[in-house]
Amino acid sequence: MAICSSPSSSSSSSSSSSYDSSNNSKSLIIHGIVAGVAVAAAVGARTYLTRFNKFRSRVVGIIPARFASSRFSGKPLVQILGKPMIQRTWERAKLAASLDHVVVATDDEKIADCCRQFGADVIMTSVSCRNGTERCNEALQKLGRKYDIVVNIQGDEPLVEPEIIDGVVKALQAAPDAVFSTAVTSLKPEDALDPNRVKCVVDNRGYAIYFSRGLIPFNKSGKVNQQFPYLLHLGIQSYDTKFLKIYPDLQPTPLQLEEDLEQLKVLENGYKMKVIKVDHDAHGVDTPEDVEKIEALMRQRNLS
Repeated sequence: MAICSSPSSSSSSSSSSSYDSSNNSKSLIIHGIVAGVAVAAAVGARTYLTRFNKFRSRVVGIIPARFASSRFSGKPLVQILGKPMIQRTWERAKLAASLDHVVVATDDEKIADCCRQFGADVIMTSVSCRNGTERCNEALQKLGRKYDIVVNIQGDEPLVEPEIIDGVVKALQAAPDAVFSTAVTSLKPEDALDPNRVKCVVDNRGYAIYFSRGLIPFNKSGKVNQQFPYLLHLGIQSYDTKFLKIYPDLQPTPLQLEEDLEQLKVLENGYKMKVIKVDHDAHGVDTPEDVEKIEALMRQRNLS
């Protein structure tokens, strides 16, 4: 005997089927939205990380060098164990992993010819540059390539360590509020009162407070405190290129002129400077007497 469904039973079954279909559709839509959000979040995160990783990523090292010097004329070309000092600085700078390019910036043809002979790229700059920072800026404009960071590597630092160069670059990349970074090391007691050894004090977050040729901090006894960790400024600094372009337009400042230290113009104009502390027991060549000290240290370390 055939059993027929009643109209109400059929209607109920149809309604249930329609409800299930509607739920499935909603579920698919929700899953689709969630999946879309997840994909968008992943893409956004990747974009953010890519941008972050590229922050100030293009780096050039510039070695400013001039022949005329009130303390040591012709200093870049002085022989350090058989090689010109500028060559030794260039060779050390080329070992830095963070630098995409290294050039020498000079206003002197004798220095330029010497550098070309050992393979360095040279940018000729004006004799009117007042300091190494302005020379770096002019060289940057003439390079014709875009860089985010310029590292000013002093030509009188024949034992500059590549790791220190990399350190100041990373410090500037990690500090978006800073336009400048540099390095310090422990000051030797015998250098405490030497005006050629520039001292530095920093705040608790590693930003520069002041630089001086005098001993800082200076206590009321007027004597060197053998227990205090005085800091010696090293001749290497890096700049954000946007800041470097406006640096020459900043007027000289009273402290800069009094101390004859270009870093002070940065601080006096309210810009931030990141400072890293490193272990480094060599220093630059400021006087002819320093040549013998550097050569003795190199022999001690078996550096040729």
